[in-house]
Amino acid sequence: MGHGSAARAPLGDARRPNMVRPAVTWCAGFTVLALWLASPGLAARTETEPSVGRLPALRDEPLTQYRAYRRVHARTERFNQEASLEAWTEFDARGFRYQIVKEDGSEVIRTKVLRAVLQREQELIASGENLRAELTADNYEFQETAGTGRGERYVLLKPKRKDVLLVDGQMVLSPDGRDLLRVEGRMSKNPSFWTSLVSIIRRYTRLDGVRVPISTESVARVKFAGLSYLDARYEYYTINGRPVSLSVQAR
Repeated sequence: MGHGSAARAPLGDARRPNMVRPAVTWCAGFTVLALWLASPGLAARTETEPSVGRLPALRDEPLTQYRAYRRVHARTERFNQEASLEAWTEFDARGFRYQIVKEDGSEVIRTKVLRAVLQREQELIASGENLRAELTADNYEFQETAGTGRGERYVLLKPKRKDVLLVDGQMVLSPDGRDLLRVEGRMSKNPSFWTSLVSIIRRYTRLDGVRVPISTESVARVKFAGLSYLDARYEYYTINGRPVSLSVQAR
């Protein structure tokens, strides 16, 4: 599986040349969100720090292989532009591969943001940089806090360094601490001069015994473009070499 050939979509930007330059400026600042959106967070495990040892959710079976269908969408409010992309994605010992099967919306955003997300993910994994984003004692200090009354457990995430792949925020766990439900917060470092106040929410679930990310949502304030949004949804078909059960796929 490679980059593949994408279906042609309406090139609305070509008919509105006055919008192209501001859209490119927006993309220049917003594409950096691909750094965190694309980082797979495949393994969130460690047994080397006492505070982490009390959190069973961080000692799961790692996600070492998957095949998933991904839907990614980006939009900016001020320029009133948006685009979407759908692709088959695969990850295993050989690395990350993807095949785009559908695109729609702004040509500039599709090229400069959505395709860039997939390309950046491929580069991160090939270089090993994705390890910088994992929920491990190498990257974070963990501090459990009191619950909110809804039964969920909260663990503060304090990055050990300023890094655009690390989140200053919290993990939300199931009441027994065995399942990681979501990670939420802000990037510990602004990705660029153009982009600030980047908020992230990544949701997880357990499929056939393995914890996997099922969605990532991000919003950022981009100079000259205002609030901009990027989100992805993941639908798994194989995990760690095993087909995902049909009942799980139907959720």
